[in-house]
Amino acid sequence: MSKRVLVVLSEWGYWGEELVGPLETFDERSYDVDFATPKGRRPVAISVSMDSDFIDPPLGRSVTSPEMAAKVKELDSDPRLDDPLNLSELLPERPYHGEHDFLRKQEAYYRERDAKTAELVDRYDAILIVGGSGPIVDLVNNQRVHDLILAFYEAGKLIGAECYGVPCLAFARNWEDRKSILAGKHVTGHCIEYDYKDGTGFMGTDFNMGPPPYPLEWILRDATAPGGAYHGNYGHETSVIVDYPFVTGRSTSDSYLTGQKMVEVLEQGLRQWGFHP
Repeated sequence: MSKRVLVVLSEWGYWGEELVGPLETFDERSYDVDFATPKGRRPVAISVSMDSDFIDPPLGRSVTSPEMAAKVKELDSDPRLDDPLNLSELLPERPYHGEHDFLRKQEAYYRERDAKTAELVDRYDAILIVGGSGPIVDLVNNQRVHDLILAFYEAGKLIGAECYGVPCLAFARNWEDRKSILAGKHVTGHCIEYDYKDGTGFMGTDFNMGPPPYPLEWILRDATAPGGAYHGNYGHETSVIVDYPFVTGRSTSDSYLTGQKMVEVLEQGLRQWGFHP
């Protein structure tokens, strides 16, 4: 039976190759893939991720080949992305404690959340959160994204994340104990050496944030303690870590390997890879 994967994308710009790599891998295995965005708007690739002449500042070289730039441009106009699922319609929003009749609203929220996440967990074998600068805006601190992650985590199902999609995992926390689900786990993600000093931008606006608003590496180092670890693998061409139920990829160059390892988890039962326990 074909596997089904839900791919979560930002509406403010995903990094093209970080979608192309896993998607091509899933397509080769004839997986059914659906896409979701926070408000149901069509996702778009960050323009520099389809520009082979763009020089990545920390690396001092292009990270997008002409072939990949062409693939990103083709996918960016693909009708497959035209009608993504709308997370704001799929899942409820937690009420403010200060709202009128809060307790009844909180009870209703839990009922609806549990019913709807159960449907999604039953429908899909895995989720993947794609990176880029966009997730900083609308995925990382998105309560509905957190609820989706927590539902798959509690069901023991595969959760993949790339680059600046990985902090979504660090902030997905049970509302009672508020502990990171990454505690004791091994992960990778965008390391400090790869962070921009300037030029963090988003689609749909000319706003330049400058550097990223937080150092992702520090967040992941803190979230995985005690007992786990962050692995930056700086200087190595690729960095992908499998520590079930998580498969995490560091950055652009890890997109295909992230997809491959997710396939190995789903089809071969892979549980740990890329680090020494």
